Amino acid sequence: MQNPFIWLDLMTPDVEAAKTFYAAVVGWTFSEQMPAYTVTMADGIGMGGIMETPPEMKTMPPIWSGYVYTPDVDACCQEVVKIGGKILRQAWDVPDVGRIAVIGDPTGAGLMVMQPFSTEQQPQPKPGTVGTVGWNELHAGNLDEAFEFYSKLFGWTNGNIMDMGPMGNYLLFQINGKDIGGMMKKAPTMPMATWAYYIMVDGIDAAVVRITKNGGKTVMGPPKFQVDNGSSWQWIHKVDFSVLSQQLNRGGCYVRNCQLSPRLESSGRAHLPRVPQSRCHGQMVAA
Repeated sequence: MQNPFIWLDLMTPDVEAAKTFYAAVVGWTFSEQMPAYTVTMADGIGMGGIMETPPEMKTMPPIWSGYVYTPDVDACCQEVVKIGGKILRQAWDVPDVGRIAVIGDPTGAGLMVMQPFSTEQQPQPKPGTVGTVGWNELHAGNLDEAFEFYSKLFGWTNGNIMDMGPMGNYLLFQINGKDIGGMMKKAPTMPMATWAYYIMVDGIDAAVVRITKNGGKTVMGPPKFQVDNGSSWQWIHKVDFSVLSQQLNRGGCYVRNCQLSPRLESSGRAHLPRVPQSRCHGQMVAA
């Protein structure tokens, strides 16, 4: 079995400010489905959540947490330890939702694993829907060690490997032959290995306007990439979250690590990979 990403959480000290920003920028709507937890929705379907940073963690920056599906959290945790990872938080039950654990890979990146209690097939937005996660990216302490770990744990397979020169290789990983993300060695300036997540938007120019209008900022202009199927891509490199857009024969974007107001800003800065099978031109954008 190849385990997919199924959920994305944001922990932030200011939930209302985050809701206002992301509703404006990526089009999320929200549903208050349980105490102190807001479900984020894309096209009317839940795809993640926002929660307030607990008092004992107030000194930490906001944290994004991706969830990977597993049919058995406890068995998954045993396998994590067996193949060189760590259990960062032992498994616990969220009533009426699922069993969850926090794991760490051998290179230092953390990730959530989740066993949903419901066995019913949940509705899924169409691929590319605005507001959904379009790409999952690991900045690893050691690329080869990280891929070996995840391929054993989740059954992910490798796709193309791209040479990024001084930045090293960028390895695409797949589920059922489809690229769902990439892995690369983290930049020396990054304090630790981490996962980054790209959120789909409807075009670079409109996204830049919304980001600026709602308290974010663009510090470099987006490059554009022409891919083999005729699609046009663009991206912006920023500090807190990532945005990805693809439109046939039109502009799209990645917005990386978006820098918000100080109360929402998170730490860490990562470099952008090349788009798969792309011929690159344009300028870089960063925050």
